[in-house]
Amino acid sequence: MRRDNPYIRAMRYVILSAFLASPAFADPPTIEKVAATRSGDTWRFDVTIRHPDTGWDDYADGWRVLDMNGNELGMRVLHHPHVDEQPFTRSLSGVAIPEGTTQVQVQARDNVGGWAEDTMVIDLN
Repeated sequence: MRRDNPYIRAMRYVILSAFLASPAFADPPTIEKVAATRSGDTWRFDVTIRHPDTGWDDYADGWRVLDMNGNELGMRVLHHPHVDEQPFTRSLSGVAIPEGTTQVQVQARDNVGGWAEDTMVIDLN
């Protein structure tokens, strides 16, 4: 009867544990809709996000407005899970947009995977 090397067996467990715990398998938050409204010299953003929140262990915890070069112009922190409210919309007012800017992007984040790769580009009218 052949026995596995204990070192190899231990390494299999380490690799499997790292693989299963990886945040790469968490679903990123998805931005479904953004409404941008000018109010004097600043803007208000109403952002609708969908994320399979499971509770405090995995939830959408924020979104931000970026210029087209990736510079942050404003951020909304989400302080709790929205397990039973999907999708959900939250607002951020008072965002200063540099003069002459015609587009911005919005990016969502969750507490497991961090910032989503995808952004939504918004035309400012």
